Amino acid sequence: MKILLLSLYFFLCFLIKTPAQSFTQTGKATFYAKSLNGNRTANGEKLDNKKLTAAHRKLPFGTKVKVTNLSNKKMVIVRITDRGPFKNGYIIDLTQSAAKAIGMIEQGIAKVKIEVVK
Repeated sequence: MKILLLSLYFFLCFLIKTPAQSFTQTGKATFYAKSLNGNRTANGEKLDNKKLTAAHRKLPFGTKVKVTNLSNKKMVIVRITDRGPFKNGYIIDLTQSAAKAIGMIEQGIAKVKIEVVK
């Protein structure tokens, strides 16, 4: 019985980890307003627009994601610390530093590809 439960536990751990490790998604990115700086994120950290963090609806907190702006091919790696965006077609909210790194501050919105890296 112990072996069966242990096997089931490891199998479930594998199922939970696997999707995040091979996850890619394409859609629109936005970034946090300056007025939100210092607010608590869903994982309890304070939002710091100078850091390279982001919000995603489902990826686990702490997941590192490569975000590529499809119009200029600039990329940045961010850490997921918050939940959102909740508007259809939008897949990630970036801090202002991350948005600046991929050249999307002027447009406010960019079509991006996100890929889990860790």
